[in-house]
Amino acid sequence: MVDTLIDRFLPAPDVRTVHAIQIRATPERVLQVAQEFDLESLGAIRALFRIRGWLLHARPLPPHVPRGLADQLTTLGWGTLAHEPGRQRVFGAVTRPWEGDVRFRPVPPEAFAAFAEPGLVKIAWTLEAEPDPRRPGETILRTETRAAGTDEDARRRFRRYWRRARPGIVLIRWVLLPAVRRKCEGATAPSTTR
Repeated sequence: MVDTLIDRFLPAPDVRTVHAIQIRATPERVLQVAQEFDLESLGAIRALFRIRGWLLHARPLPPHVPRGLADQLTTLGWGTLAHEPGRQRVFGAVTRPWEGDVRFRPVPPEAFAAFAEPGLVKIAWTLEAEPDPRRPGETILRTETRAAGTDEDARRRFRRYWRRARPGIVLIRWVLLPAVRRKCEGATAPSTTR
């Protein structure tokens, strides 16, 4: 198993979700495709963002601008906490996810673990690509999300938000991971046309 970098930043989360999928491609290829994948190109995910905005009375989404996942996260205010090229990347931010027009704020990697400004939730999540020792030529793409409130009020508000938002967040992973697999395997699969 990959040495999980996320442990350095959020070792004791209030919530944790893990999702994984098997892909016939190298770890380097899998991580590259995952980081460059246009999340909003998937209609189900765009619909989930709209539903979230409607439920929380947020401003309408701006028009979709195609860009990779890492670029999109940076634009939204996420920072990279750690990066092991070709293997894993950890993103992190602090926010108040229960707000309709949610804003993410990066925290420097060296300050993230100890960050304790009241009223916020620290969120860290990963993209990890690990060669499967049982299946040569295959990779396990794993994503893990961890979140922790910085004080009791933030934890209480986050738990209430999480009860409603968790199904959508899980659905995003269920849609994203197979899409990355299709893109990786489609590009590397031998042609069957003659």
